Amino acid sequence: MNTPNKLTLLRIVMIVPFVICMQVEGIPHRFLWAFVLFVTASITDMIDGHLARKHGLITDFGILMDPLADKLLVTSALICFVGLGMIPAVVAIIILSREFLVTSIRLVAAPKGRVIPADKWGKSKTICQMVWISFLLLMQWALSQGIQADWMVLVNGLLMSLTTVLTVFSGGNYLIKNIDLLKG
Repeated sequence: MNTPNKLTLLRIVMIVPFVICMQVEGIPHRFLWAFVLFVTASITDMIDGHLARKHGLITDFGILMDPLADKLLVTSALICFVGLGMIPAVVAIIILSREFLVTSIRLVAAPKGRVIPADKWGKSKTICQMVWISFLLLMQWALSQGIQADWMVLVNGLLMSLTTVLTVFSGGNYLIKNIDLLKG
């Protein structure tokens, strides 16, 4: 197994301690630990993609598991956030619906020999998601330490809104660009 694939597996494994940190109230500084795990996992995504492209290490495993690892990481965070009352369920539903839509389009395209890569809107959406989730984790840690600032709530609201809008736009873009796959 090559290094990019090992990093993808590491990202999946890191979801378990991330969720534990999110769910177990007795862990000191749990949101800070969740932040460190989430950011580290997000960085492995950038590194594994870079290494795979640079060194020609693209494999079927990586093509399948890399985007799945990203979706599992983000989905885990969103479900934890909803469960803890940190975000409205509708935001998670919109984001997860987009992921199911794009994955479904890719599954329909695959047997037809068509690969649908991430476009600039999908990449922008992913970056925005990672920044927002990271910020929300840091904000929760700050709040748990008694640090309160109106600007944090404002920034979180803006990042959540931007992420949701980019999610809807990028999902619509994938659908429009690939509508021919769904006909007939």
